[in-house]
Amino acid sequence: MDEKPDLRAGDRDRDRIAEMLRIALGEGRISIEEVNERLDRVYKARTFQELDAIVADLPQTHLVTPSGGQDLLRLNSRGFRAIRKTGRWTVPSRLNLDCTWRTAVVDFRQAYCPHPEIAMHVSCHSPFGDIIIRVPVGWQVLSDEMTSGGWIRLLRVHNRPPEPLSPDGVVLRLSGHISGDIWVRYHHDSS
Repeated sequence: MDEKPDLRAGDRDRDRIAEMLRIALGEGRISIEEVNERLDRVYKARTFQELDAIVADLPQTHLVTPSGGQDLLRLNSRGFRAIRKTGRWTVPSRLNLDCTWRTAVVDFRQAYCPHPEIAMHVSCHSPFGDIIIRVPVGWQVLSDEMTSGGWIRLLRVHNRPPEPLSPDGVVLRLSGHISGDIWVRYHHDSS
């Protein structure tokens, strides 16, 4: 984390390590009990060396923090690999989804979302590249900034929310260009 491990860490440094732990939990790398134990250590840590030791066995996070301070997750299909972001994961405030010939699935149902609004930029230039977005009932998915092209020039976002935005719901704003279809699916909490 720092070339001088004996330097004192600040609240911002501790928050960054806590976010790494939340991401590792969402990816299934550590258990909830382990996150709780490590978070106790994070907020007691005084130096960079103590913080480094807490996450030494975890890979670097895939979140990018640009100078604006907002986190960004890039989901790209390389070649003909499909994109699947499902299960437990931490949702950043911005996502970039770039898919080609395969279906992309982004599932927010078990994800931890600390943001009231998420911006998701989509780029899919193949008529065979469909995108499936699964969200909890009570979220709102807006697609007024989407454009479409290809053989049939229709806006191909299929989105019928069963209920209006709930007080604790999240707004997911889609932007970008697609040639395939986007299917938004709303699911009730199964717990």
